[in-house]
Amino acid sequence: MATATAKKIRMRPLDDRVVLEPCNPEGVTAGGIVLPDSAQEKPQRGTIVATGPGKLLDSGERGTLDVKVGDEVFYGKYAGTDVEISGREYVILRESDILAVVAK
Repeated sequence: MATATAKKIRMRPLDDRVVLEPCNPEGVTAGGIVLPDSAQEKPQRGTIVATGPGKLLDSGERGTLDVKVGDEVFYGKYAGTDVEISGREYVILRESDILAVVAK
């Protein structure tokens, strides 16, 4: 199911892929030191903004995804592909690269 973001960008990921918007990393350490952008690590947490229809199984049916639009998730450090659309950063990755869903 494709989802429109705040700027009306429409994305439709294929198969078991999801599109997520990474959370902004904190720019200050616990000790109060301000980190420049070049010193910050790539975020590993984000919110899902679009999901694909599910993986095509050998039986010809589509598998269901365990995540949905709006879920906040943790994903692997080097997982997915970073893309920029209309000045906003997104990550496209497979559902299997998602490590956990944040409980609400």
